[in-house]
Amino acid sequence: MPNNAAIAAARLSVAPMMDWTDRHCRYLHRLITRSALLYTEMVTAPALVRGGARHLIAFDPAEQPVALQLGGSDPAELAEAAAMGCAEGYAEINLNVGCPSDRVQSGTFGAVLMKTPGLVAECAAAMIEASSVPVTMKCRIGVDDQEPHEVLPAFLDTVRAAGVGRVAIHARKAWLEGLSPKENRDIPPLDYPLVFQMKRAFPDMHISLNGGIDTLDAALAHLEAGIDGVMIGRAAYHAPWDLLGDVDSRVFGQPDRGQGPHDVVHRMLPYIEAHLAQGGNLAQVTRHMLGLFAGRPGARQWRRILSERAHRPGAGPEVVVEALTAVPAEAAPQAHQKRA
Repeated sequence: MPNNAAIAAARLSVAPMMDWTDRHCRYLHRLITRSALLYTEMVTAPALVRGGARHLIAFDPAEQPVALQLGGSDPAELAEAAAMGCAEGYAEINLNVGCPSDRVQSGTFGAVLMKTPGLVAECAAAMIEASSVPVTMKCRIGVDDQEPHEVLPAFLDTVRAAGVGRVAIHARKAWLEGLSPKENRDIPPLDYPLVFQMKRAFPDMHISLNGGIDTLDAALAHLEAGIDGVMIGRAAYHAPWDLLGDVDSRVFGQPDRGQGPHDVVHRMLPYIEAHLAQGGNLAQVTRHMLGLFAGRPGARQWRRILSERAHRPGAGPEVVVEALTAVPAEAAPQAHQKRA
């Protein structure tokens, strides 16, 4: 995978999301969009380096371009983990400086690192030295009582000096005490103007905007306003076809393949069969497919059949095929046109 592949794909990306963007989710998303950049869930450097959990970074080459997100705060350990990611074939290595969960804080990484930009720079420099692909970051605009207009430009200046050229900024503060991780995704107010201000202040950096972007039209508006990239999170997971179905043509200028969500389901069946043959279970894959027909006739029945039956012993592709019969084929493209 060429080193610039992830950079081009970062014009629109699907955010790394714990418990969601696993390899099955990414395979589904890649069937919908050929061009958007996909991210793994955060994998901790200690798990890879000390725990030997190399299986956590296995992926299907069909997912490319795909980036590995790492969590950690030890430069040497992160460098070793980054080297593992490069050897595995990832197109980008990303450092998590934005996750506000208690578990992440206890490990002294994630959003709490916004308080120690010097350490972040050391980590970045070590990762860059060990990597053959771009090293990037995902951060917040600040944490706790920090003043984002003061903290964020100083943070970007520090990591840029360490060699980081691309950053995705979640345009909210993270409150490390008083708010749960879920609340941190909604309650702190969004400050899109500050992220655009950072783009003007750091024109040589590739800056992606993240947070609260729930339609493709909104993403395009941000891109047209001058931001380098848009990173979409929960909306892309809960309604993947609506958010990603037109990405290749509308964002990347690629020919429309003329496919719909029904086609995507049929293309998932061989993948499901291979997963089951390797000892996996159906629900591990289909849990990521529940929102594929969001807002369309039959969507509730689709979700119900998969939710009730996919976890049962021996459940196979026939469950997916039966669920698909609940969604009128002719209704999906029309509904998509209305929602686009």
